[in-house]
Amino acid sequence: MNKPRKLQQNIWYKVGTEVNIGEPLFKLPMAVVLLHRVLRETKARYGFEMRGLRLEGARLTFYIKPEDGLKLPLMMQLLKQTFSLRFNIIVGRKGHVWGERYESEILDGEPPEWAEAADWGAIDKSANTPVAGAMAYTLTWDSLRPPGMTITASFSSKNAAKPASPSG
Repeated sequence: MNKPRKLQQNIWYKVGTEVNIGEPLFKLPMAVVLLHRVLRETKARYGFEMRGLRLEGARLTFYIKPEDGLKLPLMMQLLKQTFSLRFNIIVGRKGHVWGERYESEILDGEPPEWAEAADWGAIDKSANTPVAGAMAYTLTWDSLRPPGMTITASFSSKNAAKPASPSG
């Protein structure tokens, strides 16, 4: 069983995770653009400061300081799940994209001097870069539903699932 994470408020973490599929995924421009799109969306949803973003083949590493009250696991779950879902849809595959749990280490102070603050302008520019041959990364319910399945916006007794009636 995995040990529970130590979480503290207003502190820097060094976070790292690896791709499970054994390929240097971040050498693909499409994967970098997709990661930047997902990072931008995660930043819009959760407040955090990020430094030293590194994409090295199959490894993603960065330093992050979540805003007070934000739990690092929730942010990482959103980042990894959203990237995985979209990547699998784009390349037409199923299965895990990321390896084991992400690693996190609490820093005693600030990140190293070489770890520059994330350039959100460059991330936004990259995130808006069209990638030839790749579908749009914004998913809708219609793009996820199997043929013949209807998805309703609200729940009522009229559209509730009913048990199948026996034939005959």
